[in-house]
Amino acid sequence: MASGLEDPILERSFKGHKAAITSADFSPNCKQIATASWDTFLMLWSLKPHARAYRYVGHKDVVTSLQFSPQGNLLASASRDRTVRLWVLDRKGKSSEFKAHTAPVRSVDFSADGQLLVTASEDKSIKVWSMFRQRFLYSLYRHTHWVRCAKFSPDGRLIVSCSEDKTIKIWDTTNKQCVNNFSDSVGFANFVDFNPNGTCIASAGSDHAVKIWDIRMNKLLQHYQVHSCGVNCLSFHPLGNSLVTASSDGTVKMLDLIEGRLIYTLQGHTGPVFTVSFSKDGELLTSGGADAQVLIWRTNFIHLHCKDPKRNLKRLHFEASPHLLDIYPRSPHSHEDRKETIEMTDSTCRAVPGKGEDICRYFLNPLLMPECSSTTVKKRPEDVSDVPSESLRSVPLAVADALEHIMEQLNILTQTVSILEQRLSLTEDKLRDCLENQQKLFSAVQQKS
Repeated sequence: MASGLEDPILERSFKGHKAAITSADFSPNCKQIATASWDTFLMLWSLKPHARAYRYVGHKDVVTSLQFSPQGNLLASASRDRTVRLWVLDRKGKSSEFKAHTAPVRSVDFSADGQLLVTASEDKSIKVWSMFRQRFLYSLYRHTHWVRCAKFSPDGRLIVSCSEDKTIKIWDTTNKQCVNNFSDSVGFANFVDFNPNGTCIASAGSDHAVKIWDIRMNKLLQHYQVHSCGVNCLSFHPLGNSLVTASSDGTVKMLDLIEGRLIYTLQGHTGPVFTVSFSKDGELLTSGGADAQVLIWRTNFIHLHCKDPKRNLKRLHFEASPHLLDIYPRSPHSHEDRKETIEMTDSTCRAVPGKGEDICRYFLNPLLMPECSSTTVKKRPEDVSDVPSESLRSVPLAVADALEHIMEQLNILTQTVSILEQRLSLTEDKLRDCLENQQKLFSAVQQKS
């Protein structure tokens, strides 16, 4: 345990779902928690004592993911029923249904400005939606297996996705192209996300590992082996200095990314833990799992890197968010044999000599460090535009336009197929009802005779 830290405290628990908790998120004002479950319901909990909880009904199958909008007035959810729903947070729980995916939807994520929503699905696609017009915009296709998660970068210029094809891909939202690719031959990532300043991504692996990459240098920075089963979810602390993980081994673990070590193991669930999330102020975290419990923990370490700025400021090198020119274009990168990492187990930790003093520059978010407000952020000279220059594009403009037109037609075709599938499902339901009624009539005639 780090000096000066108090142990996290289990503050309270919620029970209302009838099945496993799949996803949980704090509202932006940290006064509410929304949860999703295998029971097909969403629940909205207030952190005020004795406050009423609301249950939202609409999905017809397991709800796999949810997230509050940045303004806190909407809630997006994804489900195995192939739909995405946008909920108005009131007592009635009205929702709008979005349909374009042709297989179960695994994740939802809002852009930081709340104008876009990205979804990932088992149909191997990533789709982006407009919240203003509440309609489908475009799809991203490059994964060859189910896409388990997709997240926007803090500035909204990039999307990171992970798939059961054992790759993690980074997409440019302006050009709708895959600009970077990380591959792994051991296992696939269940969950992936950007750190608060957008310079790194972290993945929660089916191979029990938590990995952190620098997306500008294409370098595997840290590799943690602290769980004994697959890691299902992770969440960065808003300061970027720590990470919390949830695993099928029944534990929640906290990692200090500056020191590169495990600092806490939280044991409160009686089965696999599927979701974990920090509150926006970093003071609380929530976890949920197969035991249908929602646990709220008080972290007690928000001031770890703020109480004594002199101890840490001498080691800090703040940098701006990554520029598209830093990562565009790239070829696949395999990290299975790379040794330039911090590898860690419960009892050991190895760091690359000479790298320890610089590792903190990748993680801390200067925007959330009050003692560091006077620190200036300098961009490199080459960071002069938000879009890759023509010299970096490997595809001629005419071909790119043609491909974009083809993709638009494919998106229309996808929506058409989705509508046809819905109509086919309705026809099957009606045919089934007719057969059941016919069987009942036949049985009634037989009884009378």
